Amino acid sequence: MLKIVYPVCCGMDVHKSFVVACIASTNDHGVTTYRSGRFSTFTGDLRRLAAWLHAHSCTDVCMESTGKYWIPVYNILESSCEITLAHPKYVKAIRGKKTDKKDAKWIADIFKHGLVCGSFIPSADIRQLRDLMRYRSKLTGFSTGEKNRAQNCLTVSNIKLDDVFSDVFGKTASAITQRLLENDAPFDVTLFLNKNLKASADRIQAAVDGHICTHQAGKLRVIRSHMENLTACKKSLETLILGLAENYLPTLDLILTVPGIQVFAAVGILSEIGADMSVFPTSKHLCSWAGLTPQNNESAGKKKTTRISRAGAYIKPLLVQCALCAIRKKSNPEIRSRYLNLKKRRGHKKAIIAIARMLLTAIYNMIKKNEKYNAALYRKADTPPKNREVSVNEAIYILQRQGYLVTAPQSA
Repeated sequence: MLKIVYPVCCGMDVHKSFVVACIASTNDHGVTTYRSGRFSTFTGDLRRLAAWLHAHSCTDVCMESTGKYWIPVYNILESSCEITLAHPKYVKAIRGKKTDKKDAKWIADIFKHGLVCGSFIPSADIRQLRDLMRYRSKLTGFSTGEKNRAQNCLTVSNIKLDDVFSDVFGKTASAITQRLLENDAPFDVTLFLNKNLKASADRIQAAVDGHICTHQAGKLRVIRSHMENLTACKKSLETLILGLAENYLPTLDLILTVPGIQVFAAVGILSEIGADMSVFPTSKHLCSWAGLTPQNNESAGKKKTTRISRAGAYIKPLLVQCALCAIRKKSNPEIRSRYLNLKKRRGHKKAIIAIARMLLTAIYNMIKKNEKYNAALYRKADTPPKNREVSVNEAIYILQRQGYLVTAPQSA
């Protein structure tokens, strides 16, 4: 018989308009009785749900994370209950016996035995910071999409600014684009050029020898206006983010000492992992949660895949960008040399994921120990001991890890 971990607990099936709750009470003889209730998701009814749980001495609650619908319920019950938020795949009911009441009862049954693995939910202010940072990433994506559409307008009009300018939306290129929108007649581009351009004036003059039709010009004006609005909205949002992040300045100062991490990258990492590392037993647990470790998919002694998991949809791309910045700087030899060694053996993609995991592991230990980034620790680990005897097989293995092609000596 399975052990009863929670004698009194509640399983909830959360929907957009209502919540079905089922309290499972198990006595000393192992007999479980159930009480069910249905509540709307209006704030007043959610408070009535909290009072109903309190009346039945229920403080342990489990519910699945269904879209954004769980958040209002979580906000109301957070102060009075210990809530376990579960991924839907961990609480999936048996097909064919599925109703709202049975779903809530099923969640309560598996939760009372401690069979549900809860998701990581940070504190309320970190959740707010996370929401703002994720919205900022969405605005960045919108801006990138508009830039691509603007470039498409120029391409179909046979205006080749991308061939002569590294940044089509830089100061000089934007001035030329504005001149083309005001008047499509031929003009002298030398009036808009500066001395720092790599392309010659003749080549730039040839690049603007195209024609923007009326509807493409109108589309490009709308795109440029939208880009300006997105930039203004992003600046306002960043001001709000920095004001909210002031409460975590000591932690941010630690994260900023890691190579390749700038201000908003540090805020983004903090908003995802939080400032309390005690919720993750080890750095390996944190890396697994962030999707930087291989999946466990093994059967009959055979590993079906060694790909990384799909977890960490927001923090994983952010850490990869930071890793790309870190490996480009020669001032970080402990990171760059490790990346180059891994790249020789495993390729760029696996190497950059390994560097991203290296950075996250460093951040975990820095926050937990309240220490700044120390590159000497990595350099010490990469330096082999001076007086060390190795066998022939060990020497061959070390050389092969460095990327050398080694032929084993023939025995006499």
